[in-house]
Amino acid sequence: MAWSSSRIRMLALTAVAVAALSACGGGGDSDPVRGGLVGVDDGVTLTRAQIDAAATAAGTAALVGPATCDVTTKRIRYQTKDPRGNFATASTAVMIPTGSNQAACGGNRPVVLYAHGTTTLKSFNMANLTANSEGALVAATYAAQGFIVVAPNYLGYDTSSLSYHPYLNAENSASDVIDGLRAARAYLNSTSAVRPANRLFVAGYSQGGHVAMAVHKVLERDHAGEFSLTASVPMSGPYNLVGFGDIVTSPGGQVNGGATIFVPLLLTSYQRSYGDIYANPADAYQAPFAATAETLFPTDTPIDTLKAQNRLPNPDPGNTQLFGAGGLLTDAFRASYATSNYRAALVRNTLVRAPGLPADLDWTPAAPLALCGGALDPVVFWDVNTPVAQAYLNSRLPVGAPPIPAWNLESRATLPGATGTPAGAPSDALFAGWQQAKAGFPTPQALQAAYHGLAAPFCNALARGYFQQILAALATQP
Repeated sequence: MAWSSSRIRMLALTAVAVAALSACGGGGDSDPVRGGLVGVDDGVTLTRAQIDAAATAAGTAALVGPATCDVTTKRIRYQTKDPRGNFATASTAVMIPTGSNQAACGGNRPVVLYAHGTTTLKSFNMANLTANSEGALVAATYAAQGFIVVAPNYLGYDTSSLSYHPYLNAENSASDVIDGLRAARAYLNSTSAVRPANRLFVAGYSQGGHVAMAVHKVLERDHAGEFSLTASVPMSGPYNLVGFGDIVTSPGGQVNGGATIFVPLLLTSYQRSYGDIYANPADAYQAPFAATAETLFPTDTPIDTLKAQNRLPNPDPGNTQLFGAGGLLTDAFRASYATSNYRAALVRNTLVRAPGLPADLDWTPAAPLALCGGALDPVVFWDVNTPVAQAYLNSRLPVGAPPIPAWNLESRATLPGATGTPAGAPSDALFAGWQQAKAGFPTPQALQAAYHGLAAPFCNALARGYFQQILAALATQP
């Protein structure tokens, strides 16, 4: 990760200035700086044995492999900006490999910038490894194998000062996450014995897949002099956001699992970001949902409680009751979708240009990029997102460049050697593990409900293997 010396000095000074306050959990923002430290909070330290036990309990031990390092977490609170350009605070987990194996866990370590998936929980904190399952998976997959992990919680979550979350706002999500990376880098360079090496990888799952691809784009477009991106793996993300929205929202379309959760997050995000999605919530939401929809998420109130309070459609076990009698949205909103400002916002935040979309969406990845997901995903539809992204990005590559792979867990032929899994397990073993995992569900309905989350550890294992292959190749270069 290449940094200018002046930027390092500036952020190091910021770190020194807040050190006394950070020690007691305080901090200040009287003179905000993007990526400036507000405070540092101690998290947990998990031993290798604890990490292995947690992976066994979660059923991911065969994928993540035995831990090589202990993992210590910190929560870094930092300054960033909301979509309107106002300063706000956010937080990021920093997972630091530690332990007696200095060759694998000490010194300068490669960095994985990880973007998490959709959550409704206001208190969501990736640093809380004992309670946050995605944080625990990321720690076991990457940090316990010698990567420093920076995993932002995003604006609107954890200790953030923002009252909403800019959900699937590509530019703001990327800038927020990059500011978290700046703050983490400043902390590590000024305080930690384990420091970032000049190798930056980006990964993310579901919503985080969209964020990861946006970060890849923005890093290379705007910050090439500040960061040097090594590679990225967006996973199961809605990259073709408007194409996805067309299927879900257009009359006669297919509603995805979880839509009544995702749509309020989207509408609030774009209304607060752009101000023109509707004049009144009742223009979009049916009664009684219009009364509370704008302040629904994020929250620590359970989804079932929200349903019981008539703040979400009920009964609705798959969270798919988007339209019709008792549904979340009005028929008029759906009928006007094709020419709406909502669809225009989806276009604005789409990451892969398709026919009919504006040329300013065009971009060409310079660093290696790979994609992963499962073709039967009922939450983030594979066909309209991953193959479309793969075809578009490959069309942008220069002649002779290695093509971008898309690893489909349902297809043995598309899976790589998966050298990041234990003992360099071949694709056949990973494919067999995926089939075995799916077979463990008693009914097709149970599998469908779990499918999107079930794919996450498999894709992350493939991502780690990809990153390790790149590191091994780079180590042989003069």
